Amino acid sequence: MTDPIEPLYSDEEIEAARVLFAQPVSFMMGAVRMDGLPPADLPEVAFAGRSNVGKSSLINGLVGQKYLARASNEPGRTRELNFFLLAEQLRLVDLPGYGFARVSRTTASKFQDLGRQFLRGRPNLKRVYLLIDARHGLKKVDAEAMDALDISAVSYQIVLTKADKIKPPEVDKVVADTLKAIAKRPAAFPRVIATSSEKGLGLPELRAEIARTCLS
Repeated sequence: MTDPIEPLYSDEEIEAARVLFAQPVSFMMGAVRMDGLPPADLPEVAFAGRSNVGKSSLINGLVGQKYLARASNEPGRTRELNFFLLAEQLRLVDLPGYGFARVSRTTASKFQDLGRQFLRGRPNLKRVYLLIDARHGLKKVDAEAMDALDISAVSYQIVLTKADKIKPPEVDKVVADTLKAIAKRPAAFPRVIATSSEKGLGLPELRAEIARTCLS
């Protein structure tokens, strides 16, 4: 697929990003309030998505660790902003999942409000990666998340997860449908990356995209 903005990642970019994400990474902190965030002194990218979309698995896959981000079979376990420091150069932020299945509306709203406050008030936030299950495509709740990102004027990019669970032609169709759906959204970055944390599909490209976004 022809990229609408610039050529896709060079071999040099892919390799530089691989080296970057192979460097030390550590869990910094979990924040439950805006006044508890780390200083806004490093570039950050955040990961958002429905509960059980595979955020923890994707973060772990990017950095080559199994247990850095805590995955859970219980939807909505991530109830805070979790910060991970990579190579002393940038931070990865795991946002609270939306579409909570096992918490009250009031509790879910509290977590989601924290995420929205973060989006509006974090000057060093370079991009949000909005994760979508490739098997299901965009849902109404995802559209609501994109509305919030558009209103906040935060650059976001769609990342399809679990792309190994469907056939390549189906992946291509989901990518095409997603690109069409975001075409007129003001804050959406017009490139969709299909990934599989289990198979490693798309992770080199996503690493290169993050490196380009944060360190170029």
